[in-house]
Amino acid sequence: MTVVPFVHEGLGNSSYLVELSGGEALLIDPDRTVDRYLSAASDRGWRVTTILETHLHADFVSGVREAAEATGARLFVPAGGDAKFEHIPISARERLGLGEAEIEAIASPGHTPEHLSFVLRAERRPPLLFSGGSLMVGGAARTDLISPDLTDELTRAQYRTLTRAFSSLPDETQLFPTHGGGSFCSAGEAGERTSTLGEQRVDNPLLQFANEEEFATWFQSTFPAAPAYFFRMRAINQAGPRLRREVPPPPALSPDEFDAARCEALVVDVRPIGEYAAAHIPGSFSNPFRSAFATWLGWLVPEGTPLLFVLGDVPLQAVVDESMLVGYESFAGWLAGGLESWETSGLPVTQSQLVDAARARDAIYDGAALVDVREPSEFGAGHIDGAIPVPLGSLGSALDRIPKDRPILAQCGAGERAASAASLLERAGFERVVIFDGGIGAWKDAGYAVV
Repeated sequence: MTVVPFVHEGLGNSSYLVELSGGEALLIDPDRTVDRYLSAASDRGWRVTTILETHLHADFVSGVREAAEATGARLFVPAGGDAKFEHIPISARERLGLGEAEIEAIASPGHTPEHLSFVLRAERRPPLLFSGGSLMVGGAARTDLISPDLTDELTRAQYRTLTRAFSSLPDETQLFPTHGGGSFCSAGEAGERTSTLGEQRVDNPLLQFANEEEFATWFQSTFPAAPAYFFRMRAINQAGPRLRREVPPPPALSPDEFDAARCEALVVDVRPIGEYAAAHIPGSFSNPFRSAFATWLGWLVPEGTPLLFVLGDVPLQAVVDESMLVGYESFAGWLAGGLESWETSGLPVTQSQLVDAARARDAIYDGAALVDVREPSEFGAGHIDGAIPVPLGSLGSALDRIPKDRPILAQCGAGERAASAASLLERAGFERVVIFDGGIGAWKDAGYAVV
């Protein structure tokens, strides 16, 4: 059996396509961009005949309904999730025959109440454990995304899952988690995404706790901030997301049409920060297209907001795919001809100042307020003396912490989040906002001190 992983680096997640006998294939935890799975299967001469969901996801819109509709495959979803779309409920201890292999569902609550993990067994090879968010390399998925009232209960369930659920499986069991380091759904460091149970039994710090009370207290202190959109995804995935063919694509708009649409939609500028800084439409939101694009769109843009796109050289379909991945389906249009056509039409543009490390240091010396929009863990690992920590995800609710009587220098790790922060501050009425290109990395490379 061949396992083909599909990693979304921005979300920190993996989906898996698994070869079965007779040219059949198994698909586990697909996201909404299903063409890549189907193309990979077709290229290998496989047919997707079975689809499994480990749990109702909080960080992306699931692709199980889309994949089942496209392939006619059997779709199994944990019975405890009470999914409302067409599927086959599956419960713990159920076994499915998959040609010459067999898969068993194992109860693994913690990340979610209904969570199942799946063990795939075939002769003459180690078991494969698809653990979803129950056990991952170096950690496990967080337990606070359902309700504050359930967090302690789910944390204790996660402890019991980690210590008992997989205890009968041998050390050579290959581990294939859905969540991984770098995911806001997880508590663990970025790094390897697959492992073995034997390696995790030795190296995973979460498996070293001998006391449930100690684990429950410590684990709940490790969670990073949760993107705002996480608390919308479970309901979407439970109801069953719309099929992609049911979502109208964004139309191409002339500059005048685009301008008229701005009164009821948000302009999202996905170009690199240098292009955005040189000239952009007033009031637009800068979210440079990269692996983290979907996360920050979901975190910073209110649910249901109609979106207008300024693309530059970024492919429209890629932007649509990432937007739909986090539940955005209201597409007002995209600017035909790009910003050049906008400027040629005589419509207004504005600029943002973009500075390097030396000029950033000069700006600080001259009295600019340095606003560090990285996450608290990043800030704690090293920051510029005097920086005001305001994580980007909470910027909108922390505007009163930012001085209005002097220039603002927005800084992050590399520059993209700083550009997003600058655009949000511009929309909020701040007039003198400077983007620190390169962020803390450029500051260190220049040999300047951090604390």
